[in-house]
Amino acid sequence: MFTGIIEEVGEIRGIVHGSLSIRLSIHCPNIMRDVKTGDSIAANGICLTVTERGEKGFSADVMPETMRRTGLNKLKLSDRVNLERALRITDRLGGHIVTGHIDGTGIVTGRTEEDNAIWLTLEAPDAIMKYIVMKGSVALDGTSLTVAHADEKSFRVSLIPLTAGVTTLGSRKAGDVINIECDVIGKYVEKLLNKKYEPEPGRDISLDFLRENGFA
Repeated sequence: MFTGIIEEVGEIRGIVHGSLSIRLSIHCPNIMRDVKTGDSIAANGICLTVTERGEKGFSADVMPETMRRTGLNKLKLSDRVNLERALRITDRLGGHIVTGHIDGTGIVTGRTEEDNAIWLTLEAPDAIMKYIVMKGSVALDGTSLTVAHADEKSFRVSLIPLTAGVTTLGSRKAGDVINIECDVIGKYVEKLLNKKYEPEPGRDISLDFLRENGFA
């Protein structure tokens, strides 16, 4: 579990390609102090397991399913990635609940500046847009942000100078692909609302049934 508050921007130092997978080596000396093999670190919002630990970085194996759903296949050597270690129970939840399980990707279609803010406009498929709501939360490349505007096909977020400076989002431009994780609460609500009640065979919903279960 993560919060979407980025701790360090790391650098890709190694990419080993399998037939459908990759092995990443990431340079990130600032967060390695208490990291051990088996720990979870979110890289551009993607929950990765540390398979090899060094003093100044770590390596992680990325499976085919993750490659299909994220923008990791576009990474190159020396690319920068947003990093966050897993949440500790005693930490402040400064962002929102982020699982590190990417729902899909969006494309930056616009970038403008307004005083001290940077506005990014992203287009995303319907499967993602249905969870994007005004003033709701979204994680972009692992960064917790608030949706400032949304329509059927696109949405906008605004970056304060700190966020632009300590994450990779400040350098994003039109055409860039960004990993998106929608608010997990919305997905659970949708699942529950769409669940159809299946009465026991021979037992329909009746006033007696509602009384027995505390609804009447």
